[in-house]
Amino acid sequence: MKKLLVAIFSLIAFSCSSPKIKPLFDMPMGVQAYTYRASFSNGVAATLDTVKALGITEMEGPNPANISPEEFKKMLDERGISMPSIGLDYNIIATNPQEAVKLAKIFGSKYVMVAWIPHGDTFTIDDAKKAVADFNSGGKVLQENGITLCYHNHGYEFGPYEDGTLFDYIAKNTDPKYVSFELDMLWAFHGGADPAALLLKYPTRWKLIHLKDIRKGIANDLTGGTDIKNDVALGTGQINVPEVLKAAKQVGVKHYFIEDESPDHAAQIPQTIKYLKSL
Repeated sequence: MKKLLVAIFSLIAFSCSSPKIKPLFDMPMGVQAYTYRASFSNGVAATLDTVKALGITEMEGPNPANISPEEFKKMLDERGISMPSIGLDYNIIATNPQEAVKLAKIFGSKYVMVAWIPHGDTFTIDDAKKAVADFNSGGKVLQENGITLCYHNHGYEFGPYEDGTLFDYIAKNTDPKYVSFELDMLWAFHGGADPAALLLKYPTRWKLIHLKDIRKGIANDLTGGTDIKNDVALGTGQINVPEVLKAAKQVGVKHYFIEDESPDHAAQIPQTIKYLKSL
């Protein structure tokens, strides 16, 4: 009996002295507003209450179409949800970046992201060159107003070019003072890139990330598109999520937004959050 008690107390002492395992994901929980595009039209307040109930404290916007930026900001504030980043159309950055500045300041956003570069059936080097010029120009205006422009990859940029890809061309030719990036895990993977390796390849350029996964069995391509039903809860698809999160932490990604375009997002997001907390 004495030996048993000694063994028990030794085990307790070892447990107390052992360093606690730190969670892999320890950042504020965020979500992309596009996830709730169908829900907002049925009630903005109720949708934001759902977001708050999930423990989400950050949202990437901007506001849905049926409410003004000022009113949406007020509703976010009432629920303790901040908006560190907003997504805007490419043409706003290319032709009227001051509009982006104005909207970002309404929300107190430090980042403006662009998620799509206009192009034809295939994304070409000419499309990439135009984007580089527009991002450098628009990003300079944003930077002068204390805001960082981030380009959000969408998969089509990973077509081959010279000794790399068209994304490499964009990364190497945009000015780091004016242009940063937001990694979309799903679209990077779907375009044939390794999301974790991409983060590490350009370690000083990434500020934001979209947390999302793609259904098993879906083949990669350069279309920049896939059926929205192929968005699945994190940890159930093809992407090595822990590897991506480790790389994101290593390069200092600032904000993490769950984006689930699936019609099943209401069921999948709690599953995603549970998975993130389990890592």
